[in-house]
Amino acid sequence: MFEHAASGPVQLFGVHGIGELRPGDDLAEAICTAADWLADGDILVVTSKVVSKVEGRLVTAPEDPEEREELRRQLVTEESTRVVAQIKNTRITQNKLGIVQAAAGVDASNVDSREIALLPRDPDASAALLRTAIAERLGVRVGVVVTDTMGRTWRVGQTDAAIGSAGLEVLHRYAGQVDKHGNELAVTEVAIADELAAAGDLVKGKLHGVPVAVVRGLALPDDGSSARELVRPVDEDLFSLGTAEAIATGRKEAVLTRRSVRSFAPDPVPEADIRTAIGSALSAPAPHHTFPARFVWLRSAEKRVRLLDAMREAWVTDLVEQDGRDPGWARRRTERGRLLYEAPELVLPFWVPDGAHAYPDERRQGAEANMFSVAGAAAVQGLLVSLAAHDIGSCWVSSTIFAPEVVREVLELPEDWTPLGAVAIGYPADGPLEPRPPKDTTKGLVEL
Repeated sequence: MFEHAASGPVQLFGVHGIGELRPGDDLAEAICTAADWLADGDILVVTSKVVSKVEGRLVTAPEDPEEREELRRQLVTEESTRVVAQIKNTRITQNKLGIVQAAAGVDASNVDSREIALLPRDPDASAALLRTAIAERLGVRVGVVVTDTMGRTWRVGQTDAAIGSAGLEVLHRYAGQVDKHGNELAVTEVAIADELAAAGDLVKGKLHGVPVAVVRGLALPDDGSSARELVRPVDEDLFSLGTAEAIATGRKEAVLTRRSVRSFAPDPVPEADIRTAIGSALSAPAPHHTFPARFVWLRSAEKRVRLLDAMREAWVTDLVEQDGRDPGWARRRTERGRLLYEAPELVLPFWVPDGAHAYPDERRQGAEANMFSVAGAAAVQGLLVSLAAHDIGSCWVSSTIFAPEVVREVLELPEDWTPLGAVAIGYPADGPLEPRPPKDTTKGLVEL
């Protein structure tokens, strides 16, 4: 079993004398000429910039600094598949190779001032071709790592990392092995290719014109892997967005996350989260700069049961006396209201005419009442969305609307408080809330 540690000394050599290469030049020939001393088992650490140059991945740029920078930003956009984070002019993106790094690897350093370099199209293929060409010229089998400079999350400074590889194991998994103390290793994985890239940069540097290094003394197996295997899939990435981008995404998806929960888990809901959600709801727009929404949080279990029992009786009475239903059927029908009994928390929204204008005619007075009820409904929506943003489920039930006098009597509320239903609150029993695709606007949108 391969052990990721050298049995003897590990040596690093910079390959000097390669010189400035241009598109179409033979990189393998240049390396073999400058390092005819290469031996079996050596590992070449090659900066991606020299690979980009010989492969013609250079874009002609204007000499004017502002125009050059504008072109660079355009190239970053073209080479990116998504923006992970952006702070001022610095963009962290995922590029077409799947690699997350600053500016998609687009670089204006160590190239002519009238050029900008892009990453190789396929660094793994470039590494494989270089390895084959060196074997043909010198008769030695080497490993090749193509590198680029990257920053690191939570760490200051940059280091070189592998973006292409051939002829070596890029990732060694220790899972299942036992350390010297008898502890079984569970998740340890060592990115060997990245370690080699960083080591090689110690002798290559950024300013000395040494694009290739050699690491000698590591007997690494060739398991057919490539640097592409070091790219973490987006669905496994716990930090797939920057802070600002994650917040923006959360804002966009908050409404889509809300759904009516039909079964609640028994877990308690933090009081602070409910207070925050109600505070957010009370920021809903209202006419005349008024305060028309009220939320009654039924924290007394006795009062909650008394209210729900009274509402249920009012519902049964309506079904029997107004709809002509059988009393037994009516009581079975009202069993649907059990959700309000079972939810961990219950909040009742109301609208009140606090600040409403009084008009002498029925038409305008009715319009004023409508405006205030709409404002109250907006506050209800704000509550449901804010709860969803805290991963808390809810179910808005309209039953109190049909028995406003019962609600006011049981809760001893003023006559001008109009109930807008009841909101059952708790964590969904069937798992966390997930954003849903937005609804089709075919029926709901009218364009004139």
